Amino acid sequence: MLCDVTTPQDLDDRFRETLAALPAAERRRDPADPITDDAPLTGAQVLDLFDAQVTSRQLDLAGRWLRSFGEGFYTIGSAGHEGNAAVAAALRPTDPALLHYRSGAFYCLRAAQAASAAPSGEPDSGADPAPTDDPGSTAGPTASSDRRASTDPASTDADSTADADPSGPEPAHVAGGFGAYADAARDVLRGMVASSEEPIAGGRHKVFGRADLAVVPTTSTIASHLPRAVGMGLAVERLRRLDSAGRRTGAGVRVGSGAGAAHGSWPPDAIVVCSFGDASVNHASATAAFNTAGWYDHAKLRIPVLFVCEDNGLGISVRSPEGWVEATLRAKPGIRYFSADGADPVRAYAVAAEAAAWVRRNRRPAVLHLRTVRLMGHAGADAESAYRSPAELAEDLDRDPIAATARLLVDAGVATGEELLARYDETGWQVRRLAEEVLGEPKLASAADVVSALAPRRPVRVARAVADAAARASGPGAGARAEAFGGKPPELTGPLTLAQSINAALADGMLDHPQMAVFGEDVAAKGGVYGVTKGLRDRFGPARVFDTLLDETSVLGLGLGAGLAGMLPVPEIQYLAYLHNAEDQLRGEAATMRFFSQGAFRNPMVVRVAGLAYQEGFGGHFHNDNSVAVLRDVPGLVVAVPARPDDAAPMLRTCLASAAVDGSVCVFLEPIALYHTRDLYADGDGEWLAGYPEPGAWVAGHVPIGRARVYRVGSADDLTIITFGNGVRMSLRAAAVLAEEGVGTRVVDLRWLAPLPVADIIRESSATGRVLVVDETRRSGGVGEGVIAALVDAGYVGAARRVAGVDSFVPLGPAARHVLVSTDAITDGARTLLAR
Repeated sequence: MLCDVTTPQDLDDRFRETLAALPAAERRRDPADPITDDAPLTGAQVLDLFDAQVTSRQLDLAGRWLRSFGEGFYTIGSAGHEGNAAVAAALRPTDPALLHYRSGAFYCLRAAQAASAAPSGEPDSGADPAPTDDPGSTAGPTASSDRRASTDPASTDADSTADADPSGPEPAHVAGGFGAYADAARDVLRGMVASSEEPIAGGRHKVFGRADLAVVPTTSTIASHLPRAVGMGLAVERLRRLDSAGRRTGAGVRVGSGAGAAHGSWPPDAIVVCSFGDASVNHASATAAFNTAGWYDHAKLRIPVLFVCEDNGLGISVRSPEGWVEATLRAKPGIRYFSADGADPVRAYAVAAEAAAWVRRNRRPAVLHLRTVRLMGHAGADAESAYRSPAELAEDLDRDPIAATARLLVDAGVATGEELLARYDETGWQVRRLAEEVLGEPKLASAADVVSALAPRRPVRVARAVADAAARASGPGAGARAEAFGGKPPELTGPLTLAQSINAALADGMLDHPQMAVFGEDVAAKGGVYGVTKGLRDRFGPARVFDTLLDETSVLGLGLGAGLAGMLPVPEIQYLAYLHNAEDQLRGEAATMRFFSQGAFRNPMVVRVAGLAYQEGFGGHFHNDNSVAVLRDVPGLVVAVPARPDDAAPMLRTCLASAAVDGSVCVFLEPIALYHTRDLYADGDGEWLAGYPEPGAWVAGHVPIGRARVYRVGSADDLTIITFGNGVRMSLRAAAVLAEEGVGTRVVDLRWLAPLPVADIIRESSATGRVLVVDETRRSGGVGEGVIAALVDAGYVGAARRVAGVDSFVPLGPAARHVLVSTDAITDGARTLLAR
């Protein structure tokens, strides 16, 4: 029955046959001795690996059993990948890990390490590892390439620093028996049955994750978590340097203990480990992550990340061509390549230990290519016989990593086949018992339960954070603030444009949040394409304001990882159209972190995006993009659109405070055409400028998330115009024309596109009974649809009409006027509505 070799029953039967056929060794070996004369592992430590592997295998079998009667909802398992337990043994349980969905044995071993409360990994001297670049540099790993001259190139060559002892670290021995793995098994089983008592996602998904194990949950199947891993590596190294410098000055910063941190802190010399499948090396997200890691390494900046490619040769049914994965990984510049066979636990451990030690010592990226097999197919519904031959399936079974570990133990005389079978059966019985227990646990019972962990809003705490920032800026931080602004703070410089107001607010944010960093394409040396970040690098240094490579996926990935590590990242996407290259980093990664960890982990950040249309003499589709639909349907995402300079600063302060307090992911969408606008009604009137408030006025001017701003023109009794962004300026101009005709208008600037200020919309619409929605985005999928829907849901019975952009890309030059909203179109729409 070769066609059935991957069924759970047959896999179990064949494993039993293998154990029964193993001949006993001529003499018994003391488990405390090396498993072989020259091995880096003792017999007891290999038994630990075996127990972790068996626990993972029995969990896979239990998943299929649960699914067979409709109580299990996840059957993608780790069978054939259990060699990754050796990788876990080679790392410290305090090294943050983002795990592939087949890294079950890794997770089991790490949980057992923590349960045994024993150190793991390389012997810890208690001192920070000596960096291979200038330890006195303040640039850190996130500095721009302008700092290259301050780094000794010779010290960063991959071969210039001696590799660690290839025998690797001394792994801890886990207290034997299933008890060390019971917590991990219960975690996984709860995820399979969607129990609300599952400790990380609470029944929202089956993930590997636990804050106390430094395992960051990821639902990724296609390497979308790799860019985050790169960002974590950069942030870990930067915060390590801050911690080292702080301890010299008495002002330490703990890695993993800032705005995004969840559980304690990571050691200063921690490295990031990130596992993924072989098919994922072909995905754009993986390519972006590898390229970014190599790019930073080439720039002589540090990124301590160990990528682990678990290569079973298949992406569901699509084969990785022979040699392709190795050739691809070897070719990645700046990333050191290591290779091991997951069916050889001793060698896999030795290579993983060597790779981890190299990354930890050199603070540079490496990849471990771990060859595995896939047993029991991709998932429960996968019929492998449709695309794999019986001979191929049998060949994979011969490389079963658990059977290989068993052979090693028996050949060495550490255990007999019968003893290992007894351990296997005991684990199976315990796993089945736990599975029956978790079946009776409650499930998420309501929509409120489901979304409770999504994106908490604590407006009182956010307002308090703004007030505290104001108190610091006007009190103990006043001197530093005056120095940062060259003795002339922005409130004394006169009326500001939108761009100038954002620049000043960013500077104030940098002063108040020592772990805040501003980065993106051209934001440092150039100061941004539109000058919005001009001067920030000079004030705060290249470690906090730096240029990135041209790749939006990587820019957001850096932000995701930095926020998770404890920083407050403010990445910039240069144009709204460029966001679409990387939108899954917001949708699938950033917005889901709290959701799938119940708030145990978070990745706070404020993403600045220059966008929307109406640039004169410049533009076209990529520079005048007016589509925000992809942002508005991301659950929990905050989307802010400041139109006026006097709104921009308080809204940005709110976003920064919300990110720091609640772990919010905010998009700060800045209308390009309004950056340098000075006038409202006539040339030279200066009415689009505004003064910058002094810190003492920040509390009174606080703008909560989801609150609109209302302008009243004339009596304001006849018409309500609801708009945002460029529409605010055009609507105010239209309202002035209507006022001359005796029409009183209230113009509502939404300011927040997510969440919409629904209460303000209903109140201001009901006040006049006539609503004109002015939407500069497109008619289909635009903001106006959400506003109209909110009115309908609230039972609004007055008249309503929309003026919106045409369902078209924005063309170049004067042709853009044909598809965009204009002041005349607003005025005409208002007259039509009033004539009803």
